[in-house]
Amino acid sequence: MAASEYWLISAPGDKTCQQTFDKMNQATAQQNQLCVNHKFQIPDLKVGTLDQLVGLSDDLAKLDQYVEAVTRKMAHYLGDVLEDQRDKLAENLLANQMDLATYLTRFQWEMAKFPIKQSLRGIVDSINNQVTQIENDLKAKSNNYNNLKSNLANMERKQTGSLLTRNLGDLVKKEDFVHNSEYLVTLVVVVPKLFVPDWQLKYETLSDMVVPRSSKKVIEDNEHALFTVTLFSKVVDEYKLHARENKFVVRDFTYNEEELTAGKNELSKLINDKKKHFGPLVRWLKVNFSECFICLTHVKAIRVFVESVLRYGLPVNFQAIVIHPNKKSARRLRDVLNQMYKHLDSSAQGGAQDVSYKSALFFFWKYFF
Repeated sequence: MAASEYWLISAPGDKTCQQTFDKMNQATAQQNQLCVNHKFQIPDLKVGTLDQLVGLSDDLAKLDQYVEAVTRKMAHYLGDVLEDQRDKLAENLLANQMDLATYLTRFQWEMAKFPIKQSLRGIVDSINNQVTQIENDLKAKSNNYNNLKSNLANMERKQTGSLLTRNLGDLVKKEDFVHNSEYLVTLVVVVPKLFVPDWQLKYETLSDMVVPRSSKKVIEDNEHALFTVTLFSKVVDEYKLHARENKFVVRDFTYNEEELTAGKNELSKLINDKKKHFGPLVRWLKVNFSECFICLTHVKAIRVFVESVLRYGLPVNFQAIVIHPNKKSARRLRDVLNQMYKHLDSSAQGGAQDVSYKSALFFFWKYFF
């Protein structure tokens, strides 16, 4: 799924925040048609002290990376779980039952989840704890489901693979074997198709005590043929050795109806277990992806708030804006923003130096949609 790029900027307020937005929107969207802009509404959060804001600034940068990593991990794993329905991933990646672009561009602070009467540190710690718990749960659930998938894949490979590895219980029949004999045993041998004539000439002479004309072809595939041969138990090791010297592979197999039935039951059980786990796991991933995305967006909002207060001072007066650049317009858009806000950056030298958006542009944000 192709990612779209969204930029989140903060510009210092003019007389009103609406004027700030209109000015930026006029220069970037209306005059030059470089992007689509949306107000990003952040409520009046508790400012706290300068020291607290400086400490939060460092912690928020790390938390931002962490929450985004977990959110992307959730999205990636949901795609893995959907398997052949992966093309439906986008419609399953929702936040508060909205597609992600809508949630971002119509962002509203979740007052119930993150009360603004709480300190910024309290909100940040709450988000960190919630996302950490989700990540731990994801590890447990993914390990469990991946083990189930791996066991099922191994069993299915044995049903359909080469005769060298395939489960023989589905190929041989009871009458292919000698049963309840104190002296005789039936071996199952895989022979490369090129060597089938050799097998028919040699199988009786690979050791003593081989029952004459006892070899029977059970099945063949594109590369190998499967034969049975009956001989005395006491020469089995010698027979295997000489068979290997002639490129005939004796498979370790004992016909046991109870074990074969149990194997078939185990395959059916694994198939049913996977189906049983699929629905609840997909629902859990969708719900908790939504929670992670909501947390991520609020971390971005808090970062914008903290950085804006540190940069522009008090009283709080800035407008946060989500920018969706048009294709191939990103460089021109950067230039326009640079011209608009470079006067805010004291490190800029006469306009010749690239300001690197220290003044107004904080975050570049590649999303999942």
